Amino acid sequence: MVRSTDDNATCSTCGTKMDNGKLRSIIRRLIEQSPLPIGCCLIEKETKMSSNHAISKLDDLITTLIDSVKGYEHSADKVTSTEYQILFRDLAGERTKAVDLLQARSRALGGKPNEFGSTAGTVHRRLEDIFVALGGGDKAVIQAIDRGEDYLREEFERVLKDEAIDAETQAAVRHAHESVAHGHMVVTGLKDQLATA
Repeated sequence: MVRSTDDNATCSTCGTKMDNGKLRSIIRRLIEQSPLPIGCCLIEKETKMSSNHAISKLDDLITTLIDSVKGYEHSADKVTSTEYQILFRDLAGERTKAVDLLQARSRALGGKPNEFGSTAGTVHRRLEDIFVALGGGDKAVIQAIDRGEDYLREEFERVLKDEAIDAETQAAVRHAHESVAHGHMVVTGLKDQLATA
């Protein structure tokens, strides 16, 4: 609840004093008319909760992107085609830029972004090793990357649809998503090429 005088308003929850400017006056009237005990500190708490939600979603994407970078680097070491090796290293570099972008946004919101991938990503790379060892060759590597790309694309699309995430964070996610969309398109093309070969 807000107590007001002619000169200022005071939040009864936290004691913050607000000046009597036009904007503050409008906010005070809205707060006074509310049937709930709303104060400026509760508005600040809601903003912090929104930031925490965005940080959590960013960290999920960062972890998955790091897995993708490691996956491309790992795949570049496994394929026999020099062309694929170069391509996968280039895609890993592109993904690293997306990781950096999302980590910077997480830090701007007060987060401490992940610097490592997930256990699931490590398992995925070990399965790729098994398929290659069983004679799958470059085709098995590309199929493993394709599965990872599908998962990554779904994760990004889920976050892009999340209306609880602020516009600046959404813009960073959309920018990073360009790398995901490009990688997905390239890998799908490779997979289709190998299927017809």
